[in-house]
Amino acid sequence: MSAPAPIAEHAPPAAAAPLSVSVRHLCEFAAKEGDLDLRFTPSPTAQQGREGHQLVALRRGASHESEVPLSGAWQGLRVRGRADGFDAERNTLEEVKTFRGALAAMPLNHQALHWAQLKVYGWLMCESRGLERIALTLVYLDVVTQVEYPQTETFEAGALGAFFATLCARYHGWALAQQAHRLRRDQALAAMAFPQDRFRPGQRDLAAGVYRAFLQSRPLVVQAPTGIGKTIGTLYPALRAMPARGTDKLFYLTAKTPGRAVALEALAQMRGGGPATAPVFPLRVLELVARDKACEHPQSACHGASCPLAAGFHDRLPAAREAAAQQAWLDRTGLRQVALAHAVCPYYLGQEMVRWSDVVVADYNYYFDRSALLHAMTVDGDWRVGLLVDEAHNLYSRACSMYSATLAQPDVLAARALVPARMRHRIDAWLREWDALQQAQAQESGADWTALAQLPEAWLRTLQQFNSAVGEHLQEHPEQAPSPLLPFYFRTLEFAALAEAFGDHALCAWDVGTEPAGRLELRTVVPGHFLAPRLRDADALVLFSATLHPLHYHIDLLGLPPDSVWQDVPSPFRPEQLQVRIVPLATGRDARVQSLDRLVATIEAQYRAAPGNYLAFFSSFDYLAMALQALQARCPGIPVWAQQRQMGEEARADFLARFEAAGQGVGFAVLGGAFGEGVDLPGRRLIGAFVATLGLPQFDALNAAICERLDTRFGRGHDYTYVLPGIQKVVQAAGRVIRTDADTGCVVLLDARYRERRYQALLPSWWQLGGT
Repeated sequence: MSAPAPIAEHAPPAAAAPLSVSVRHLCEFAAKEGDLDLRFTPSPTAQQGREGHQLVALRRGASHESEVPLSGAWQGLRVRGRADGFDAERNTLEEVKTFRGALAAMPLNHQALHWAQLKVYGWLMCESRGLERIALTLVYLDVVTQVEYPQTETFEAGALGAFFATLCARYHGWALAQQAHRLRRDQALAAMAFPQDRFRPGQRDLAAGVYRAFLQSRPLVVQAPTGIGKTIGTLYPALRAMPARGTDKLFYLTAKTPGRAVALEALAQMRGGGPATAPVFPLRVLELVARDKACEHPQSACHGASCPLAAGFHDRLPAAREAAAQQAWLDRTGLRQVALAHAVCPYYLGQEMVRWSDVVVADYNYYFDRSALLHAMTVDGDWRVGLLVDEAHNLYSRACSMYSATLAQPDVLAARALVPARMRHRIDAWLREWDALQQAQAQESGADWTALAQLPEAWLRTLQQFNSAVGEHLQEHPEQAPSPLLPFYFRTLEFAALAEAFGDHALCAWDVGTEPAGRLELRTVVPGHFLAPRLRDADALVLFSATLHPLHYHIDLLGLPPDSVWQDVPSPFRPEQLQVRIVPLATGRDARVQSLDRLVATIEAQYRAAPGNYLAFFSSFDYLAMALQALQARCPGIPVWAQQRQMGEEARADFLARFEAAGQGVGFAVLGGAFGEGVDLPGRRLIGAFVATLGLPQFDALNAAICERLDTRFGRGHDYTYVLPGIQKVVQAAGRVIRTDADTGCVVLLDARYRERRYQALLPSWWQLGGT
């Protein structure tokens, strides 16, 4: 028998609301035809688009009406939108589209889509005003020259009505099917039982907390120990809450690929046994993967003239979409099978199926990045979404990376050879500013890394002038867009965009590093500046991990609302399951050689006393190599294997495969690396871990600047920069040892600083510390 749900029963899902769709979404669904064409073309910014619409409206006469609300119906389907402009005296309806570059370069299927929108608005206007015919004008406005390029046709109301009906007929059947699916989904989720025989200790409290957070739409930060079953413990209540809250979609966001696999396994279990069997209840699950991993033709560009899966993509999309919705289980393999069966691109079929899926499993960047797909679609579709952020202790570092950028002078020099002659003076002016910046920094500090008090204005101005010149060139010569210059241009655009948003959430730094010519970097250190709006756009938000203490760290740095709820789930493990011992060594860089003999002696003694599989964690690859060599020299009979720099997926799998239940040996790894978290080695596969460091980041110029900035912002610079990130890595690594209530093992903390109370206070409360 399944365990009862840990939540109170609520009213059954409400009856389906009347069908409604915007004009733009109707046309995007029913009127798109032809190729998928993602060749780069300069496009106006959102601000330029708004200003362009305002400019056109100001040019019109007194009888011109702007932003005219319109709506109409077809067999119970309500279609709504706002027409850009209508002149009753001229009986002319306008649709304004802004562009940059050559209008002739705009793909014909894009222009056909614009006309489809205008014709729908034309019918709605005829119906609203009782018109027998109407003139429709599609106005293309060049945002650079501010010149209008109008295209006008006159239509009979009957013809427009027939066109409107055709589009509605294409959409209506699909919309009814989605509405029916939603009702079935909500009814099934409201009655869903817990998918396991019983809750693990602590898992019921976790599930209840997540359920309340979703119903109350309050952010929740949950610290729950490793091995408690956090994946099912969060997914199950979030799904149960969807009908009562009226949630449209659930996004399960992970930091690493293994996290997606665990989430998909849990979802398969809740569906009723996995993708190969008939599901107990209807739930569409979609996995999003990176573009380079989904691409079937990596040597081809994303347009019909180059890639066969892009040619005719929109013509074959309806059948592929229908098949994908019927299959429902769309992990990477399932989505690829559907896509190839219909000769469409798997990556872009996945993007389309976001609209029609119930649960999306994806990497953090799909919601939190600057150009995040899931967040953009949430805002555009006005969706009510729930977010589950797995292993959320990783979000800070990942978000800092998302909102940071670097440009190096050698890259600019290399790009010079790719720049057309007419633009070379722009990049030469920029290079002169590089030289001036380099000379100024050499005279002022001479340090390898220096935080700048402000952005270098002259350098930034020449960067912006270079960007403008490249943009104008590509407008005039769109056929040159695939040039090797384009990736560099994207980087310069990203840097300029971050520079516009520069503030006390970021550092601007000059970094010589291994490049004598130097590089300039914008490093975000408080990503909450960018994340906060994305977090607010979620109706429900749960961040969970085994290492999230203290709450104020995440509120300050991630931009979580101040009223976020904290839940600390007690460990289900008994202290006697894990022997935690402190060996007071000096592991700093200058003291490692002197303490190395005692370190390897400790590893040897533990291994001889209890042979089995161990993980030994070190602060760097250099320290790892030093200890590995010493242990091999002292104990050549002990099997060892080691993490290498830049290990691929196959190499990582081989490393973990050495941890067999009947095996013996010591695996050497870097703390905070691929094997420090997200690794499940239960039972005899891993019986102990050595941690030869406190895990603190390096005390270098970069971290000193970060510490100073965070201290200015929050008064906790040292803790936020060094202590908390370090202890998080230690606890994550130690959490590899005890995975179930039957496991036993040991953790040996090889650093004298673990004796200090300020560090012990941050370790799990159920650990009982011993020493030697």
